[in-house]
Amino acid sequence: MTTPTITSLAPLLDRLFDEAEAASGATQAAVADLSDADRTRMMRSKTDYRDLYGRLKEAPLAVSRETGTLLYMLARSSGARTIVEFGTSFGISTLHLAAGLRDNGGGRLITSEFEPSKAARARENLSAAGLIDLVEIREGDALKTLQADLPDTIDLVLLDGAKALYPEMLDLLEDHLGPGAIIVADNADDSPDYLARVRRPGRGYMSIPFAEDVELSVRIS
Repeated sequence: MTTPTITSLAPLLDRLFDEAEAASGATQAAVADLSDADRTRMMRSKTDYRDLYGRLKEAPLAVSRETGTLLYMLARSSGARTIVEFGTSFGISTLHLAAGLRDNGGGRLITSEFEPSKAARARENLSAAGLIDLVEIREGDALKTLQADLPDTIDLVLLDGAKALYPEMLDLLEDHLGPGAIIVADNADDSPDYLARVRRPGRGYMSIPFAEDVELSVRIS
């Protein structure tokens, strides 16, 4: 039996998760001068998020280990061949998604990252994992980089960038989502407009919260 790609990546992923956990103190220090109210406002603002993420440009901002495992499982169980990710950071989530594609027999993963230094780190990690051939990293504002040249059909979406832009991201991608397409939105509580949209009856989705910080949605019509 062939060893699943995600299993062979365990040493690399363990190191990256450990590094992300070790960086949590520096991440907190980068926003220590902001009140909780200011952080929430900046997170949910469609303009001020740039300042917030500028402060965090050295932070891994990784998904949890559980969410990473969920992403791989969803990619595999759905037989995904086309995936779009909003918010690459250092590529930890991207590695899980690309591993799913590899074990599905291949495919295309398009991911967008605003910060060039993070995109470079993600490329290094994906190259180390032998998965870079499956991944296209688009640098810059995702409202522009994900505006064109997308697959006709997208099987799986991960939203993990600026939370205020989740509704706009869905606008860009929605026409490419057929019935059964899966959307995972990390830290979705910071995007109440997005939650209202995917949870509202008659809008074409079934959606439930997963764990403490993830919204899992499926396109049903």
